[in-house]
Amino acid sequence: MLAHLDPLILARAQFGFTVAFHIVFPSFSIGLASYLAVLEGLWFATGRQVYMDLFRYWLKILAIAFAMGVVSGLVMSYQFGTNWSVFSDKTGPVLGPMMAYEVLSAFFLEAGFLGVMLFGMTKVGPRLHFAATLMVAIGTFFSAFWILAVNSWMQTPSGYGTNPQGQFVPLDWWAVVFNPSFPFRLVHMVLAAYLTTSLVVGAVGAWHLLRDRTNPAARTMFSMAMWMAALVAPAQILAGDAHGLNTLEHQPAKVMAMEGHYQSHPDGAPLVLFGLPDQEAGTIRYAVEIPKLSSLVLKHALDAPLAGLDSLPRTDWPPVPVVFWSFRVMVSLGLLMLLLGCLSLLARIKGRLYAWALLHRFALAMGPAGFVAVLAGWITTEVGRQPYTVYGLLRTADSASPLAGPAVAASLTAFVVVYLSVFAMGTLYILRLMAKPPQAGEPGLQPGAPIRTAGITPAPAVDPDRHLQPAE
Repeated sequence: MLAHLDPLILARAQFGFTVAFHIVFPSFSIGLASYLAVLEGLWFATGRQVYMDLFRYWLKILAIAFAMGVVSGLVMSYQFGTNWSVFSDKTGPVLGPMMAYEVLSAFFLEAGFLGVMLFGMTKVGPRLHFAATLMVAIGTFFSAFWILAVNSWMQTPSGYGTNPQGQFVPLDWWAVVFNPSFPFRLVHMVLAAYLTTSLVVGAVGAWHLLRDRTNPAARTMFSMAMWMAALVAPAQILAGDAHGLNTLEHQPAKVMAMEGHYQSHPDGAPLVLFGLPDQEAGTIRYAVEIPKLSSLVLKHALDAPLAGLDSLPRTDWPPVPVVFWSFRVMVSLGLLMLLLGCLSLLARIKGRLYAWALLHRFALAMGPAGFVAVLAGWITTEVGRQPYTVYGLLRTADSASPLAGPAVAASLTAFVVVYLSVFAMGTLYILRLMAKPPQAGEPGLQPGAPIRTAGITPAPAVDPDRHLQPAE
């Protein structure tokens, strides 16, 4: 049945499927690498064993997530040549060097020092080992930097020209890399990675607190995760708002689809909370809306005019139903993250951070929310860019290779089968590791080898939130 579909649709589905699998692993490993750097830094500064116990606990999970991220990302580069050869040819002079910089600077940095993190504690000593951990954290950040620079240029191209062969060529590398949407998207994505990691760590901590609220490692990881959620969730909302205003300036059609504005509103646009977008009729059916609030959010004035999709040719409309709902999923989950952070602060004030079972269950339920929000945000960004691969310059229909439907259908089927089997097993193994409680004083990274503390005297295992413990 797949073989009879449009080859372009199949190629888009294949790339979308592989990216959806891939993006969850970097969004986790970026935040987790930084978390590990914080843990080892705290251990190095205080000598408290609980930080090293947590470091070893999460290091194994980072190694597996990193490996699955690498494997899931490799196949995407092949698809540029097999399914999107026209896109690769036209954008290669601009995007190719940036992709190479990502591999040569960021990937090699994080992949090389990850080996030292995993096997070098008893080989290089704690100071050099901590430096290796910092290099992995920095490498993951620079990987996000270059990948987002590539994708942002596709969203808001700048600093380019064209040669006689119709290829885009760089004229100003600073303008290419630091294109108009790049700073906003970099901040938004890195904060999303930190939030994703904090929710996972918080969920694992909550899981173990529900079973044993006296476990010091579970208490420490839960407390750290809730601090991150409380601090980063409001920052992410502010960053998302700034990103939205930037998108309105440079990609107005995407914002129209996000807001569900098929019609223009010269006297102030409503904020559509929910409804059923009808692409054919060009309207939102059964809309639940707040009058003029969209103009206030986007233009900071109740009566500010906002153009709708009716001001654009239909051939330039993105698929509104997909963008409309993915945006609402992302925003709804962001508000739930903010609620979790606020409840954790309330629990701290009341001294019930480790005793409030309802908070723990809420944190446990929010464990996957970061991944879902990242996927929803990615769908909003990429589907909202349609019908272009390079916004306003190169259409998706003109970017694909001359494809045969059966060939693309066969490869798509193979990807689905392999990904669902391999990555399901990897994810299951990670969940099994998370289900085990962190143990105090586990063996070092080398079997049976103690960790050399280089003169660091471990401090007593005192809970950092001991003053918040409920009276027994």
